[in-house]
Amino acid sequence: MGLRDIAIVGTAQRPSEINSTFTSVELLLPIIQEVLTKVGIERQDIGFWCHGSCDYMSGQPFSFVAAVDAIGAWPPIIESHVEADGAFALYEAWVKLQTGEVDVALVFSNGKTTSGPINRILNLQTDPYMVAPLWPGFDVLSALQARACLEAGVVTQRQMAEVAWRSQRDGKNNPFTLSGTEMSVDELLSQPFTVDPLRAHDCAIPVDGANAIILAAGDAARRLAKRPAWIRGIDHRIDTQRLGARSMIESSSATIAAQKAGVGKDRIDVAELHAPYTHQELLLRQAMGLSESTHINPSGGALVANPAMAAGLARFAEAAESVFSGSADRVLAHCTSGPLLQQNLVCVMEGE
Repeated sequence: MGLRDIAIVGTAQRPSEINSTFTSVELLLPIIQEVLTKVGIERQDIGFWCHGSCDYMSGQPFSFVAAVDAIGAWPPIIESHVEADGAFALYEAWVKLQTGEVDVALVFSNGKTTSGPINRILNLQTDPYMVAPLWPGFDVLSALQARACLEAGVVTQRQMAEVAWRSQRDGKNNPFTLSGTEMSVDELLSQPFTVDPLRAHDCAIPVDGANAIILAAGDAARRLAKRPAWIRGIDHRIDTQRLGARSMIESSSATIAAQKAGVGKDRIDVAELHAPYTHQELLLRQAMGLSESTHINPSGGALVANPAMAAGLARFAEAAESVFSGSADRVLAHCTSGPLLQQNLVCVMEGE
């Protein structure tokens, strides 16, 4: 039996905030209602719900259970949760739809990145015996990666600054980001290092945010959207957790995931890459074989708004919206997790 045709038919995102006082339910409730209204369906029309978040960020076990209040558990629903970015919840929902048990699924994610020391929290994703006890933090690890890339000639400081400049420029047009002050490339290069060789603009801006996406299969997708963003390929690959056992100047998991998702089969008009550091965007572009004709992160990307556990799903929402609007025909959405691009989820979507 072949795979079912599945598409994104609606998205909703919450504008980024810093030091939000809202609970996860308060963050999610209006976003879920917004996407349902956009698509024109009711809660009872959703066959499967899947949530992406992180209990460590909330500081309490099973905190994701409280988020069920945002969707309503009565009448009884079928729901699931992944302790990860909402993009991985989308992957689970795609698999659920492939079983044929349901035709419509809603995926949602949230992250209060600024409510705690996110750099230390994410450190818990590293090897629990050899790395985590040292508490290096993702900024330090990424600085080591950037230094390796610079010394190998894979990237340059100017290329990194150009990524930051373009992200700030494009982010100004996105109501969901915090783009800050736009500087020229030369002005960016004159800024001091924060974690050598990274400057402040080389690192993503941590924010609080939430988003939601509705997926539908076959005729249901055509009924719910004028121009669905059809998922033509999706794949998830993981590199070893041992930092010393893999290259810092390339991402083999991103390369494999892109190949399996079918990135190279045709042109990519828009690529929304989840790159929390400027040099990582450059590595991902090389790993996936993206050409100069591809518009990278027209939304501004994670550099100008990085709500942990929701930034990856935001890339799917932004890519799908470019299909909805007709500004792109074939797009790529990407999510990473873990240190130094350890995990990579790649999805190719097309319009009809």
